[in-house]
Amino acid sequence: MAAATSRSASAAILGARDRAILRRASRIIGVDEVGRGSIAGPVVVCAAAFGTIPRSDRIADSKLLSKAKRETAAVWLRQQTSSWVITEVWPEIIDRVNILEATRLAMAASIRILATPESEAVVDYVTVENVGIPVHSPQGADRDFFSVAAASILAKVHRDRVMMDLGRRDDRWDWFHNMGYGTEKHRVGIGRYGRSYLHRQSFRLLPVLP
Repeated sequence: MAAATSRSASAAILGARDRAILRRASRIIGVDEVGRGSIAGPVVVCAAAFGTIPRSDRIADSKLLSKAKRETAAVWLRQQTSSWVITEVWPEIIDRVNILEATRLAMAASIRILATPESEAVVDYVTVENVGIPVHSPQGADRDFFSVAAASILAKVHRDRVMMDLGRRDDRWDWFHNMGYGTEKHRVGIGRYGRSYLHRQSFRLLPVLP
């Protein structure tokens, strides 16, 4: 019971660090990615801008929410954010520049789209430079900042829909269920059919022979 109370209290106060930045900035841009550890499909970056931070206990790091709660939160967030942008980077680019640089480039592009005078951005532990506004990159930002948690939810919901659509078109690698991550069933599919053009060729993995 104590653990549940602690989690509830933590969720209720999410946004305090965002509001501290908004005392000096015109708005805050939260940025996060989904799919860096996947072996297939895009890495997806979301940037979401807020001039004020609504008070809600439904927003948390997307990894802590169920699929149903993420979907509901995403609908609500699209009504609360002043603007938001999704950037997809597909395996052809990931293999060319590496996954970290691909993520960094997508984050920088997303911030530049939303940047306005006197705004500041918060990114979850990735250094992003030369975007024209201050960028903060603390570790655990997706747990501590409302804006970054919001971006993580919007990115996760978007990417899951992309991967589920790909899985409906071609179910050999079970993308509908694994979202491109290296589950055993996914690796069995690679062992049987090889990698597709949507797999990241630069990622090392061990296929499971059927």
